[in-house]
Amino acid sequence: MPLYMDVHNLQGTTTAQVDQAHVADLKEQGKYGVKYIKYWFNESHGKAFCLVDAPSPEAAQLVHREAHGQVAERIIETDPELVEAFVGGGETSPSGAVLVPGGAGNERDSAIRTILFTDIVGSTNEVLGDDAGMAMLGVHNTIVRDALSAEDGREVKHTGDGIMASFVSAAAAVRCATRIQRALAKHQEEHTEYPLKVRIGAAAGEPVEREHDLFGATVQLAARLCAQAQADQILVSNVVAELCVGKALPFKDLGDVLLKGFSHPIRVQVVEWSGAT
Repeated sequence: MPLYMDVHNLQGTTTAQVDQAHVADLKEQGKYGVKYIKYWFNESHGKAFCLVDAPSPEAAQLVHREAHGQVAERIIETDPELVEAFVGGGETSPSGAVLVPGGAGNERDSAIRTILFTDIVGSTNEVLGDDAGMAMLGVHNTIVRDALSAEDGREVKHTGDGIMASFVSAAAAVRCATRIQRALAKHQEEHTEYPLKVRIGAAAGEPVEREHDLFGATVQLAARLCAQAQADQILVSNVVAELCVGKALPFKDLGDVLLKGFSHPIRVQVVEWSGAT
């Protein structure tokens, strides 16, 4: 059966109420051939995500409707190749809630992150020499870090010719990527003698975190999308675009793309950042 992730806006709902709703789902799911596998809830943001195996989105919604009436605001089909991105990392309680270790006991967390990679196209050192190349890398670093600060992104690590970052909000990640490309375009207009072209890729899912670094299929997909992108381009997974519905962010569907390391084609979207607001 297809695998879906549904997204709920549950402002004002408590963790205990979400737990009760999930238990009610489990009681009703058998009637419609549905299986709710795992869910995440961020009480402070009022957002819940459910990973569900279902014959159709309608069947998944019927379970929610009959169990407690809290239907999802949208349901996203997830490629089986990316299941690890959503089920990896974190311990799971018997009810299916994600439990994140640390702090005073276990706390539930949304766990869904958008991972973003930037990469300078071509080697600046080879083209400009070491001194000028390092200066251009510094320009890239400043522009990217300023955009991360503006959009609440977290720098995970520097990759040599780029930066890997993490976002709680998919829309914030897309806005950050847009800020980066616009700032780079402005820099290019003012410094035509020093070309600085950057490609960006982003994917959303549940990465695995160890020693302040992130791993897993979500990270791998974001890196592959970055490698696939052309100069000045922003490529994102379809899940990122779906999570940005209603945010007035312009995407263009590129269809299914075969990426290295993934046995099935991945649906990819390009962010049309020159016209984004």
